[in-house]
Amino acid sequence: MEDEVFDQVVYVFNHLVSWIAALAIIFGGVVPYIPQYRDIRRTQNAEGFSTYVCLVLLVANILRILFRFGRFFENALLWQSIVMIVTMLIMLNSCTSVRVAAELSTKRRSFTDFDWNYFWLWSRFVDYLQCVLVFTLVAAYVTYLLLDSALFVEMLGFLAVFTEAMLGTPQLYCNYQNKSTEGMSIKMVLMWTSGDTFKTGYFMVTQAPMQFWICGLLQVCVDIAILSQVYYYSRYPQKPASHTTHTTSAKAL
Repeated sequence: MEDEVFDQVVYVFNHLVSWIAALAIIFGGVVPYIPQYRDIRRTQNAEGFSTYVCLVLLVANILRILFRFGRFFENALLWQSIVMIVTMLIMLNSCTSVRVAAELSTKRRSFTDFDWNYFWLWSRFVDYLQCVLVFTLVAAYVTYLLLDSALFVEMLGFLAVFTEAMLGTPQLYCNYQNKSTEGMSIKMVLMWTSGDTFKTGYFMVTQAPMQFWICGLLQVCVDIAILSQVYYYSRYPQKPASHTTHTTSAKAL
C-alpha cells in the first residue's frame, strides 16, 4: 500500500516537473522582451531595439514549425515557436507605431515598393505582416513539394535552429570591434546563458531532433564567449571607455 502511494506521489511530481519545464520553454523566450516592450511604450522611443531581431526570430520559428511536418518534435517546442512569432509581431507593431509618430516628415516606405535598400525598414506594420505572410506561403509551398526528401527536411530543421543560434553573434562581433562591452547589460547576458543552457538540456532530455541540441550548444558557446568578453575587457581595457550603447535585447531565450 505504501509503495503504491509512493509511486503515485512520484508520478504526480514527475508530471508537475514536466509541466513546469514545458511552460518555461514555451514562455521563457518572451520574458526578455517584456521590459523592452514596456520601455518602448513608456519612452515612445524604439532606438534601443533592432527590428532585425524580429526578422531573424520570425524566420527561424516559421521554419521550425514547417520542420515539424517532416520531423515530429515536442508540442512544447511547437507552442514556443507560435508564442515567439506572436511576440515578435507585437514588438514590430510597437516599434513601427513609435517610429512613425517620431518621423512624421519622413517619406513612407512600403513592402510593395520592392526597394531592397529599404527592406525591413517600412513605415507601416501591415507591410511587415505582408512580408511575413509571403515568406510563410512560399516556404510552406516549397516544404510541401520537398517534404518527401529526408535531406531537405533535415536541412530545414538545421536552418531553423541555426538561424536562432546565431542571433548573439552580432553582439559578439560588435564587442570585438569596439574592444569594449560598455553599455551592455550583464544581467541580460546571464539571462541568455541560463535560458539557453536550460533549453539545451530540455532538448536532450526530451530527445528532440539532433539539430535542436547541437545548435543549442552553439548558443551556449556564444553566450559564454560574450561573458568572456565582459570579463576580459573589464579587466584589460583596450581603449578609453566610450559611450556606445549596445543593443542587449537581440536574443531569444
